[in-house]
Amino acid sequence: MPITRSTVALLAAAALLPAVPAVAAADWLSWQLCATVAKGWDPGDHRTECAQVPVPVDYADPGGPKIDIAVSRIRATGTRTGAVLLNPGGPGQSGLTMPGSIADSHAGGLGVHHDLIGFDPRGVGYSADLPCPAEFPEPGIPDKEKAREAAEANRKCVDAHPAFVRNLTTPTIARDLDRIRVALGEDKIGYYGVSWGTALGAQYRTLFDDHVDKMLLDSVMLPDLNVTAMDDGQATAGENTFHEFAAWIARYDAIYRFGTTEPAVADALLGLRDRHGATVGGMLANPRREWAGLAKQLAAIRDGGAPVAGKATTGGLGWDGEPHAFNHFQQTALLCNESPSPRDFETVWQHRLDRMKRLPVAGGYGFYEQLCVGWPLAARPWSFKTGTSPLQLAGHLYEPVTPIGWAIAMHRRIGGALLTVEDDIHGSLSSLPCADAVVTFFDTGKTTSASCAGAPVPAP
Repeated sequence: MPITRSTVALLAAAALLPAVPAVAAADWLSWQLCATVAKGWDPGDHRTECAQVPVPVDYADPGGPKIDIAVSRIRATGTRTGAVLLNPGGPGQSGLTMPGSIADSHAGGLGVHHDLIGFDPRGVGYSADLPCPAEFPEPGIPDKEKAREAAEANRKCVDAHPAFVRNLTTPTIARDLDRIRVALGEDKIGYYGVSWGTALGAQYRTLFDDHVDKMLLDSVMLPDLNVTAMDDGQATAGENTFHEFAAWIARYDAIYRFGTTEPAVADALLGLRDRHGATVGGMLANPRREWAGLAKQLAAIRDGGAPVAGKATTGGLGWDGEPHAFNHFQQTALLCNESPSPRDFETVWQHRLDRMKRLPVAGGYGFYEQLCVGWPLAARPWSFKTGTSPLQLAGHLYEPVTPIGWAIAMHRRIGGALLTVEDDIHGSLSSLPCADAVVTFFDTGKTTSASCAGAPVPAP
């Protein structure tokens, strides 16, 4: 059956699936090349296979409506010892192409002895992609009328698909992962999660530790989800980045002439922002790889010139990808279903004002708290526990998306070993030479608490 994004089957009944199927994968899971069954798939991909795993919409009603979870696989190239399930984060992000990206990365050796397994979480991509419009707010001034309109649109979608939206939670998707494990015929499965995928891994390990072979979590989420804390943590990391950027510019005063100390440069840049607004404001808390180009632009603006043409970023999440590779509403539903954060605009607005007082550069960048304004369902917070299965975490020392403090807090909560990556790039472990540690971990179970060098900061 071709894999499509049709939502007709969203609430349609299907043949009953046993609560814990006892059959092997070959008995009922039908693999076909994704290029032949998945609409829009790269026709030149001859290694990735796709299949569907049926799961209940509501695990409290296992005999009720079903949906299909789309799963992908790249087979082990050598002697197979197991399978590793992959998730790139989000929430709301498709993971069906992740086996290919891992296979082609510095962590590609993971695919020698393991099948690489990707999937689209429920409500995303080929897994009952939910047809609810949702706007992902840009960092900036929240608008009360737009927040009201977004809340009304969210409420309409919840009313139209109540059981489905209510079950867009991390524990539900963790149970979907266990259905995938069973469908693969595996008693234990490895797991490699990035960003929100680290929370999904922590939840799976909490519920199904006996079925975890080894688990690696890169760019780790905080262990207690709260979108207010997410905005606070990311803004604080962005503020730190600004001061580090100012210190870097000070080291090259002969080139940029903003000052020879970090405070002097910071004052000069803030003065430049006061005169030029968002043009400069969007250049002050960006990734290290952009510092040389941004410093040149800032000096040009100070001297009366125009910004150099080219890509300008805000150091945000950057959810670029294939069409339908990200579902904004699914992200909103997952975060708001599980975050005990305020639902009223006035409180969110006051939090923003308070944050801007504390963090004058990055305090206005937050947007996650806005997502839950008017969300109609009560929050069901995360609850993670320690386990006994081998666990490796990787935190990135300077990154603003999942700050290093979150990895430290998760490490304290669930255990394992924490590898420190000395960069500011979200989920970069697989792109670095120290990704060898990933392969070693999944091949041997050996963890590490070492540091890993990231890409160096470019010189002017």
